[in-house]
Amino acid sequence: MIKFENVTKVYNKTVRAIDDISFNVKGGEIVGFIGPNGSGKTTTMKLLTGIIKADVGKITVNGFNIRRNPIKAKESIGYIADSPDMFLRLKGIEFLDLIGDIYHVPTEKRRERIEKFASRFDLNDSLSAPIMSYSHGMRQKIMVIAALLHNPPVWILDEPMVGLDPKSAYELKQMMREHANEGNAVFFSTHVLEVAEKLCDRVIIIKKGHLLFDGTLEKLESENKNGSLEEIFLELTEK
Repeated sequence: MIKFENVTKVYNKTVRAIDDISFNVKGGEIVGFIGPNGSGKTTTMKLLTGIIKADVGKITVNGFNIRRNPIKAKESIGYIADSPDMFLRLKGIEFLDLIGDIYHVPTEKRRERIEKFASRFDLNDSLSAPIMSYSHGMRQKIMVIAALLHNPPVWILDEPMVGLDPKSAYELKQMMREHANEGNAVFFSTHVLEVAEKLCDRVIIIKKGHLLFDGTLEKLESENKNGSLEEIFLELTEK
């Protein structure tokens, strides 16, 4: 459902944020994207969602080329950015209705999904308040609901657990697994290796724009017999 083929992104004509990277994410998979700060994770997310354009390479989402057919590709994506501090003057429900209008979600279906997601995140009582009054965790929750409101087949999540309380983080992980079990794709970045270890079908490790590993945790551990995932990760990324 995601094809990232020989993609390169250069900033200021000198900094190769992403250097000739290729990977796929199939339906039914949860793939974790991990790497140190500055490794190119957020750049990859922005390339996948069409926020920025690749200098070289081809990106396909749900069968749609992100450059040639950007609207169809973006309609297939539920994207959670690395910062939830957006649309702060709107009330929670106003923001969700705006997103519903953009994606043409019918009113009845929209209300049903908002009620379901808000209940899972204990956010029902806050939807009538301005987002600027929300805590960081509440803002993260409203962004998750907005990203999932149009029921996209491909979820692209940039550090989605940051700021969430334990119950909400648990609910989101459950939702990610449910989504993958329905044949959809989930691709998310994280610094929390324990989350990747427990949740992911595959992991992709990146460092300074270069792909270091793409495969199952079993494969990673068999190729690097030096202890825990954390120890293996540190050894790979500190070379």
